[in-house]
Amino acid sequence: MTDTPQPPPAMPEPQSLTLAEVEAIARAAHAGQRDKAGRPYAEHLRAVAEGVRARGGDEEQIAAAWLHDSVEDDALSERWLEEAALSRRTKDIVRAVTKRAAEPPEAYARRVLATPGALLVKEADLAHNADPARLAVLDEPTRTRLTEKYTRMRALLGLVADSGERGPVT
Repeated sequence: MTDTPQPPPAMPEPQSLTLAEVEAIARAAHAGQRDKAGRPYAEHLRAVAEGVRARGGDEEQIAAAWLHDSVEDDALSERWLEEAALSRRTKDIVRAVTKRAAEPPEAYARRVLATPGALLVKEADLAHNADPARLAVLDEPTRTRLTEKYTRMRALLGLVADSGERGPVT
């Protein structure tokens, strides 16, 4: 009787962080941070995560929503993201929606569109950023600048309305 070589046992998947753990990490990373309207930054993160959920996003996208500004704002490092017990897809979405220094909006939009799952996260982010109630507390020049910025990005991403409808901009 000859022994047939057996393949090595499959490596178990690393335990992934739960959504509750991701939320706690994001809240802690942004603790003390305020948005442009002076509100706790965690309110924005929660709104984006809920926006992703309401638009039919899955758990990987919701996790990415909680973390969507963490690397960009230096709240968490790129190394932390790489080593975190998160799916590759969640990490890719976070990287896709992370703006890079001096990056043209067109290049940013192309990266978001090229990354599966990222558009939904960015759509929820833009919807909350452009919320009239949030913008109303800002001074007129800031409100105008941000409204124009968000409108342009929606157009670059092919998002035609805040309703979540996608399609060509006419």
